[in-house]
Parts: sequence; structure tokens; C-alpha cells
Amino acid sequence: MDDRGGGGGGSFVAVRRISQGLDRGSACNSTSGSAAWLGRGLSCVCVQRRDSDDRPSFDLTSAQEECLQKLQNRIDITYDSSVPEHQEALRALWDSAFPGEEFLGLISEQWKEMGWQGKDPSTDFRGGGFISLENLLYFARNFPDLLQKKEGDRALWEYPFAVAGVNITFMLIQMLDLEAVKPRTFVGATFLKFLAENESAFDLLYCITFKLMDNQWLAMHASYMDFNMVMKATRRQLERELLQEDIERLEDLPSYSLLSR
Repeated sequence: MDDRGGGGGGSFVAVRRISQGLDRGSACNSTSGSAAWLGRGLSCVCVQRRDSDDRPSFDLTSAQEECLQKLQNRIDITYDSSVPEHQEALRALWDSAFPGEEFLGLISEQWKEMGWQGKDPSTDFRGGGFISLENLLYFARNFPDLLQKKEGDRALWEYPFAVAGVNITFMLIQMLDLEAVKPRTFVGATFLKFLAENESAFDLLYCITFKLMDNQWLAMHASYMDFNMVMKATRRQLERELLQEDIERLEDLPSYSLLSR
């Protein structure tokens, strides 16, 4: 999954419609619902290409810098099975996936039923860190339908659900260039505008992406061997949607409607 969107040629200036509210404060806004866009207007996003890098660099507002730093702090946390908070999150994930079923422990064959590769889920968190568990738990609590398939195509675990979730976290971190000091793609810069208005934007985008991946999987009649192909198709579609000119918040993404299905 190395193909990144948004690379470009020489220096240029791009004009996109963004919220004027992003320039107001120096802190990201914590919201429990949709991103709130308080003002609209045309703003110039100046893009400069550095001699040492093939990709442009985007300047950030102080609010965007602060929100990005908070998200990067989450990304930097590795999963540690000895930390009570991490244990509780894993237990909560089990309770969301299999409500009412007896929990046999943090290490048991039981976890394979959720799509982990072995009996110890912590081994699968190495690629995504603790944030990948947080993402899965957020998804399970807010959109549990994929965790409880009952009819038709939904009756089978067509792909390893939990491992797919960890891969989605990793893919989004790479696609949005979230480990860089500043975004170097239009996709990453666009996402930071959403993040500055809603600090749950990454978790919400994760849910959208998971639903999109599931939709792609069913549409392609994919098998386990097609997983990488489905992930690449999901990423391409998500990048296209994020770059549409009329996208001013995550709720405007065409794939957002999948959350209500």
C-alpha cells in the first residue's frame, strides 16, 4: 500500500473552498457529533515543493497543528497488554462483538472468532498500535452491524474482521501522511481541516472506510486472497472522494451514506 495520492509537479497555488472558522482559534474543537462549519469562503492554500522531497508541503494553522499533534500522540502509543486501560479496551471490544457470551480471557482461542490471527490479539496490534484498538472499539459501539452478521452475505466472516480493522488504521495513517510534521498531499491537508473542527474526525473516517471496504468486498465478490486488492480499491475511492471540490466535511463524502445502511 505504497501508492500515495496527491503527488504533483512543480510549485503551484491551489484554491479550495474551506471554512474561515479554521483560522479563528489555536485549539481543536471537541465535538460529539458532526463537524460544525461556522463560515464559508474561498481561501488560498499555498503549496511549496521542497528540493529534498518530491511532494509539496502545506502550511497549517495553529489549530491544525495542535490537533495533528494530539492525533500523532495517539498514533505513537503501542499496545501493551500489561496496561489496565488497554486490557479494558480489549475486553470492551469483546463485549461489543459478542454481547452476553462468556469472556474467557485476554488470551484464548475465542479471539479467532472475531477474526484475529491467533489466540493473542496483541500480536496483531503491532502494525496499528493502541489506536487501532480504539478505532475498532469506536466502530463496534457506533456501527455494530458488521460485527453481528445474520443473513445472506452478512452471515459469514468473508474476511478476518479484526485484522481488517487494524489494516484500515494503518492504511489511513499512511494515506493521510499523519506521521509527517506537515501534510504533503492534498488528501492529508483536506483531512486536517476536518480534524480541526472535530477531533473525532479520524475515528469517523475510520468507520466510513471500514464500511466502504466491506461494500467493495461484496461488490467484487472477493475472497481472502483478494484482500490487498480490495484495500487498494478502497483507498483509491476514498482519495477520490476527499479530493472532490464540494466536500467541506466528512458527512459530505458519498461513502458517508454507507454508515446508515
